[in-house]
Amino acid sequence: MIVTGGAGFIGSNFILEWNSRSTEPIVVIDCLTYAGNLENLASVSRNGRFDGQVSLSRTDLRNFPEVKSVVMQSRPKAIIHFAAESHVDRSIVGPANFIDTNVVGTFNLLQAAYAWWSSLDQDCPERRNFRFLHVSTDEVYGSLSETDPAFTEASPYAPNSPYSASKAASDHLVRAWSHTYGLPTLTTNCSNNYGPFQFPEKLIPLMIRQAILGNQLPVYGDGKNIRDWIYVSDHCNAIRLVLEAGRPGEVYNIGGNAEMTNLEVVHTICDVLNEMMPRRDGRSYREQLEFVKDRPGHDRRYAIDAGKIRQELGWVPEHRFDSGIRKTIQWYLDQWTRGDER
Repeated sequence: MIVTGGAGFIGSNFILEWNSRSTEPIVVIDCLTYAGNLENLASVSRNGRFDGQVSLSRTDLRNFPEVKSVVMQSRPKAIIHFAAESHVDRSIVGPANFIDTNVVGTFNLLQAAYAWWSSLDQDCPERRNFRFLHVSTDEVYGSLSETDPAFTEASPYAPNSPYSASKAASDHLVRAWSHTYGLPTLTTNCSNNYGPFQFPEKLIPLMIRQAILGNQLPVYGDGKNIRDWIYVSDHCNAIRLVLEAGRPGEVYNIGGNAEMTNLEVVHTICDVLNEMMPRRDGRSYREQLEFVKDRPGHDRRYAIDAGKIRQELGWVPEHRFDSGIRKTIQWYLDQWTRGDER
């Protein structure tokens, strides 16, 4: 199996989860940008060298000849495509890299996958069982009001940031390769993930880190933008089910059933930190909160209706936000603190 972006946040969690359940070999394709970290995969490697089950190809998806070479040599039973530029703020400042990675990179991977798949005999098991699973986001559907129903797989696309537009484009490419060429694809659109290994530019790890460093906790606008949050292992389990039993050509929305405003998320982080690592002065971390100028085009609300994956595959998230956030905060505290060095 090939996993792109396997040294990133969700990709590394998926690999570690899969590795604990299966002995099937995994080829990680990752060009190790700022958000890719081989330390995320330390439990399946030693001194930077991977065990026999996991191997690394430091390949840039924007380089088609190299991508095709890795795919043809690996002879994968499946390709799971996590690799993407994913930070909205970065896409506003520098959108070109999002087009190159998310659109061109996905196109190259589809072309390579099709070259491998179409080279197989029509009736051979490898061809029949092959899957290309594209991991996408709920942001492609645009923004909801507080009273709108949640996004379903039939919701129209209405991306509002360069990031979400690039992911929408990649979704459409995957759909086209399925409908035009018959490539057996699957697409998942997931809500906001949190958990171990997330790069600290994203809201939850950023707030945890800023809090324990004694810095201000910047919250955009009025803090009332709503997101649906899902613990990363729940997302990984959903992807595994879609890969194993999803219908080729279909889209599956994945959500955590945990809609919260950004302000509620930050308040929760502060309250948990007040218990786990009280400030030396005994005051609340909430006092570090600071409202800052809103970012351009900030979507008001995302919400996922995960009824399809629940009904077809029996998937439901295992973690509630209150338990998942405690596990997440404890993980970061374990990483960033030592004893009394606070």
